[in-house]
Parts: sequence; C-alpha cells; structure tokens
Amino acid sequence: MKLPVSFLFAYLLLSHSSLLAQKKNESYQLHISRATSPVVLDGSVDEPAWQAAEVASDFWMVLPMDTSRAKVRTDVRMTYDEHNVYLSAVCFLGDVPGPYIVESLRRDWSFSKNDNFIFFMDTFDDQTNGFTFGTNAAGAQWDGLLYEGGKANLSWDNKWTSVVKNYSDRYVLEMAIPFKTIRYKKGISRWGINFSRLDLKTTEKSSWTPIQRQFPTASLALTGVLIWDQPPPQPGPNISLIPYALSGLTRDYQNNIDTKGRFNAGLDAKVAVTSSLNLDLTVNPDFSQVDVDQQVTNLDRYELFFPEKRQFFLENGDQFTNFGYATIRPFFSRRIGLGGVPIRFGARLSGKLNKDWRIGIMDMQTGGVSETGLPAQNFAVMALQRRVFARSNIGIMFVNKESMGYESVSNKTLYSHYNRNLGVEYNLASANNLWTGKAMYVQSFSPTQPLNPGQEASSATGSGASAVYAANLQYFSRKWLISGQIESVGENYTAEAGYVPRRGYERVLGTLGYTFLPTGSGILSHGPTLNSTYFFDPAGRQSDNESLLNYTVTFRSKSVLQAWVATDYVRLLQPFDPTNTGRETLATGVENNWTAWGTEFDSKPQSLFTYGFSSRYGGYYANGTRLNLTADLGYRFQPYVSLAASASYNDIRLPQPWGHTTFWLVGPRFDLTVTNTLYLTTFVQYNEQQKNMNVNARVQWRYKPASDFFLVYTDNYLPNSAQIGQDVPGFFSVKNRALVLKWTYWWNL
Repeated sequence: MKLPVSFLFAYLLLSHSSLLAQKKNESYQLHISRATSPVVLDGSVDEPAWQAAEVASDFWMVLPMDTSRAKVRTDVRMTYDEHNVYLSAVCFLGDVPGPYIVESLRRDWSFSKNDNFIFFMDTFDDQTNGFTFGTNAAGAQWDGLLYEGGKANLSWDNKWTSVVKNYSDRYVLEMAIPFKTIRYKKGISRWGINFSRLDLKTTEKSSWTPIQRQFPTASLALTGVLIWDQPPPQPGPNISLIPYALSGLTRDYQNNIDTKGRFNAGLDAKVAVTSSLNLDLTVNPDFSQVDVDQQVTNLDRYELFFPEKRQFFLENGDQFTNFGYATIRPFFSRRIGLGGVPIRFGARLSGKLNKDWRIGIMDMQTGGVSETGLPAQNFAVMALQRRVFARSNIGIMFVNKESMGYESVSNKTLYSHYNRNLGVEYNLASANNLWTGKAMYVQSFSPTQPLNPGQEASSATGSGASAVYAANLQYFSRKWLISGQIESVGENYTAEAGYVPRRGYERVLGTLGYTFLPTGSGILSHGPTLNSTYFFDPAGRQSDNESLLNYTVTFRSKSVLQAWVATDYVRLLQPFDPTNTGRETLATGVENNWTAWGTEFDSKPQSLFTYGFSSRYGGYYANGTRLNLTADLGYRFQPYVSLAASASYNDIRLPQPWGHTTFWLVGPRFDLTVTNTLYLTTFVQYNEQQKNMNVNARVQWRYKPASDFFLVYTDNYLPNSAQIGQDVPGFFSVKNRALVLKWTYWWNL
C-alpha cells in the first residue's frame, strides 16, 4: 500500500473559515493598572491596591454543565508594580459542607484531585504558548509551561511566591509573579488571560470565559484579554545564576566494588537576551533530583517512552521535542546525557523574535565513556517556527548528532560518525478550537554503514527509504470526535537523537467517537469510541492491525468507568519473545490473531480513600492467553500525608517452551509534606519481570523560591541472593546503594 503524497500537499493547503476568525472570547476583558499601594502577600485583599483593581467574577460553569453560570463564586483581581504582576483570588465555598479537598502540600499536584485555583497567561496573545500558575486550597503551588494551545508541562520550575489563607466561608490566595520569571514582548499591552476554579465538593469546574466541556480550561484559544494601562515594564538586567554542589556515596554489591565517594559541582545560567528571548547555559550539569521513572511491565515489541523532566531542556522545549508525532520524534532530549554519559557543557537560545516568529537553537557536548568505547558526541538542534492564520504555524527543524574524533573509534559498527535530520511540518489549529492537525516531512542523512550486525551495508543518504511523512486531521466538538492519520517511515530512516521505535512501515488509523450528555441524572456523560489501526510493511502487505471499541461512562461524582473489546492481528517482522525476558523467540513471519476485553474504573477524587482498578483478558501470541489485573489505592491525611499503592499482575499462558509465566509489579508510595516547602517522598518499586526492587527516598527542602536542598537515598535489590554471591538475610539482596546530598541556589543578578 502506498500512501498518496498528494494528500499531504492538499492537507498543507487545508483552510477552514474559522482559521482567520476573531478570537472567540475577545469580549471578556480585564483591565490591569499599576498598584496604588504596596501589595503584601498575607491572604487578605484589604490593601488600597486591591480595592482599586477591577474584578473578574461571575464565572461560567464548565462541568457538570457548560450552559450556565457557576454556582460557586470566585472574585479575581490583578495589579502590578515595577517588579511583579500580582493576582488575588477570593474563592468562596459552595453550599456543600465540609473542609476543602487536597492531596497534600506537594508542588504540581493533580488538577482533578484538589480544590484549586489556576490562571493561564498568553503573554504574546498568540493562542499557542504561555504560562500557568496556581495553588490548591492548602497553598501548594502549581506552575508550568503551556504549549500546543493548552497542554501544560508541569516539570518547569521558576521563582514566584504565593500565600493562601483559609476562612470559614472562603479561601483567599495572593500571588506575585516576577516579570523576570515570564517571557513577553516589549511594548505589547494585550495578553491572553483566563482563570479556572475547581470545587470538588460541589463537583463544579468553572472558568472566567465560557468554555465548552470537551476543552480544558487551559485552552489559549478561549482566553479573554488582559489590557494593560501601559505596556508592562521591562524587567531590566535579567541574569540568573544557578550553581549546584553535590556529594554522595555509592556502593556496587553486585560487582563487589567498595564504597566510593563523589563530589561534583556545576553551574546553570539564564540570560534574558530580550524580554522574550532567553539564553540558557550549563556547565557540568547534574540531574540527580529527577524523579525516578515509573516502572512498567514491558510486553511491547518496541522501545517505551519516558518523558523529559530535566529543567535545562524544558523552557520552550516543546519546539524541539513536539516536532513530529508521539512515535515519530526527530529529536528527543533524553538521548543526551543519560545512562552514565556525562554532559560537559551546553547552550540554548530560545524564545520569541516577535509575535509571529519563534526560534530555538541548542548545542550540547557530552564526554566519552571509556568502558564502552563511546566517543565524545555533539548534539546540535535548530528549530524555527512561523505563525500563520489565527493559531496555526509552519516549522522547520535540523538535528545533527556527531561523534568527535571518530577516526580513533575502535569499533565503528557500534557508533556512527554522524546522523542528521531535516524536517518541515505544518500545525493546524482553528480559531474556534474544533479543528487540529499536522502534516510533516523529515529526511535523515547518515554515512553508509551496516544497519545491524550481519546486514548488508546501505546508504540512508538522500533516498526515499530514509524519509518520513505523516499527516492527521481531527474534529472535536461537544459530542463528536472524528480523526484520521497516515504515517510512512522509511526502512533506512534513522533518528539517533530522536525517538522513533519502529521503522519501515506505513500506517493508517482512524477514530470515531460520540458523547451523550444526559441531564438530571447521576451520569455526566457517556458514549462509545472506535479506534482502528493498520500497519503495512515496505512491500505493502499488512503486518498489524488493531480495532478497539471503548465505552466510557463519567459520573457526576467524577468517577469514571470504561469497558472495551479489541481484535488484534500481528505478523512478526522480526523474532520476538512474547514474555520479553530474553527467552526463546517466535520466528519472523509468524501470524497471530486474538480477541481481548477489559474494564477500568477510577473512583471519585473527593473521598479521603480513593481506588481504581483495570482488567484485561483474552488471546495473546502463539494462541496463548494473557490476564492482566491492576489496582491502585490511595488514602490521605490532608494536607500532610498521602499514601498510595499500585499493583499489576500478569498471567501469561503459552505453549512450550514458554509455558506459564507470571509477573508482579508493585509500587507503594509515601508522601509527607510537612509544609509547602519541605517534602519527604519514599517510593518502592518491585518489578518481577526485571528481577529488581528499587527503593527511592527523597527529602526536598525549598529554603527559597526555586532553591533547594535534596537528600536522596536509593537502593536496588535482587530477589535471589545466590545470583550475586551475597548471603544477605531476607528475600532480597542488595545490588547497589547510593546516598546523595545536593544543594542548588537560584541567584538573580
């Protein structure tokens, strides 16, 4: 099967009348004026500055219905001085008795599990990128970067302050956001703005501007307008130095390596070239504060994806990492500096040139690893984006990964000299938020070399087999979800600095869904969704397909029930062990068919005790069967303690030589938040498939905004002491152990 290239060109020219329409909520305007008195963050709005400020109130209900005004009252005011933009929100309680509902005092909490207030700033009024800040009812902070018109990356962190004070009938929050923390264009006096409130006791989500229930309140296309009495003040010299120092102890029991001490230090710097363009620099960075990845039982034939959490890569990171699709990413920053590869230094220039042009340039240098013969490598990325129509854009990207001193590399079959990707994409986003889509083309360039040991050499330079093209179009209204997508990834396409787990295929997929919206019942919405996906090999023969019918019921209490049935067909294109444990493999060309069904349920988040479960039962490879049961439990002693536990059980029954295989994956978690600046998290993960148990305990003290002390303890255990020659009491034996103390300080010059 060959996908029509002409479709891409037609798609690039796709034009809908709403593309050029006026901003939908243009009439919702809030005027902001310079403060008439000093603003003190104390949970009170009695200062003259607040009394003189214009009030945004009379919110619209988004859920459970989106056709009336909110029943729970919220009053918002904004003002500013030469250093900060200030916001206050008075969040009145509803008519349902009881205390507020929060998980804990931890930052970047789950939106759906906390009474909260959040606001969204589109500082370029381009309806694409912005910032979000907020707190829950207990004062825990939330901050993130907005991208792709309303998605939030909460891994971003920066300097700002807030206070929340609780009263018998309301809670009051005040925030101070430094102008140095955000990015905006000089002279612009209109920002997009919106405010969102969630009150779990009444199950009401509300928004200052009217938003249909299928859209998140973060949708930048649906913001109102913040009108400044004069353009926001320039922040002046805006240079931040963020040094760190780290010391620690490690011991490797598995390889009989005694305890080793370590000390490391490095520096990050942020330089505002303009108020909208930022230069990030890093020397000898360390990322030991990154949360441990959530382990999974991996029964997939292809590499799994884990998101980037490292601060250096996050600001404006969407321009790099969101180029392409979820499984076609020419650049993925987690390829840089993980797995024991040291980052020596790096620089990144990113931000807005003006309202229409956006740029990102990054260069990172890693060191070599003598144990594996990996040479030092350089990663260079350039991305340029131009806004078109109301919210759409056209972008280009160039990625270059190059090995330094490659001629001295002893084993050239393991490491390439260079790999380059050049691509262009068009992102469609209509002004009314109903239509979204993308069309892209990417070409890779690599020297002639074996693709894998034993294969004949082939050149990926300039041939159609080293290219990718893909396109999708989606329509999403209150009741209908309709989308289609095509992909073609060449056999020789390579993205060594990206994430493309599968090559040499063409793919067609479609989605059709409908939502019923009953009134006057305990059900908020319900409806079916049908997904169908087909893969074809380079010869045009079908290799995979999956068709899945799902029915979802969302209750007014915010609990959710799903049930599904699916049919699968897989013709293996390479050998595969269906248990993914390094055992015998099914041969290339073996065909597999099966049917499976499953359920999923998540309880209402208002309860102190929450739970969820899912099930899957049906066929599997080689005419076998697979049963999967998962359960999640949580209990909170709000706002200080949150307990959670998850468990997953897989029972796989196959013919010999595999036979009967079971896997347990268990992960209890304990969160203690003494204050909203002092946290203790202990996370345990037992993965039977990987034969590993991991214990990660971390104390974090945020002694100043964006400045931290970390104390991190990590243990890895093996379930069988005989395998490592250690006679340690208990069922598990230590593989390795580490203790790390890290200090960071954010210093604004």
